[in-house]
Amino acid sequence: MSQTPPLLRLWRRFAGKPAGKWLFSRLVCFKAPYFGSISPRFVDLAPGRAELTIRKRRAVCNHIGTVHAIAMCNMAELAAGTMTDVTIPASHRWIPRGMHVEYLKKAETDLRAVAQVDAPDIWGEGFALPVLVEVFDRGGEVVVRATISMWVSRKPGQAG
Repeated sequence: MSQTPPLLRLWRRFAGKPAGKWLFSRLVCFKAPYFGSISPRFVDLAPGRAELTIRKRRAVCNHIGTVHAIAMCNMAELAAGTMTDVTIPASHRWIPRGMHVEYLKKAETDLRAVAQVDAPDIWGEGFALPVLVEVFDRGGEVVVRATISMWVSRKPGQAG
């Protein structure tokens, strides 16, 4: 990939500055407002990997006091989407097509989501790219494992 994706350029511009990761996280949520409901904080973003955290707070908890399953799905989709965005070539686009989620343990603490993918050597015309996202509790145990199928295709008008 010869051209740095705009989102990755923005991350690199802000990440090392005071409050830069917070500001980057807010900008992402401004662009995609629904993600603001979990108040994410990006920790790392690079081709093939993204990491973000959320605090356990009342707004993301369910009736039994644990982090709600949908808040964790939201977290997983945000990590997978931003990671995919900075991984695929500029000639391609992506959209989530489906999500398989395993709830492995109650989420009783702040959480950290890590999305990872092995990028293909050749980017085809249209294919499903499975992105693994694991959500960890403060003790490092996996509470949720999600595989998000990202449909990756060439942008209209982009030559092969």
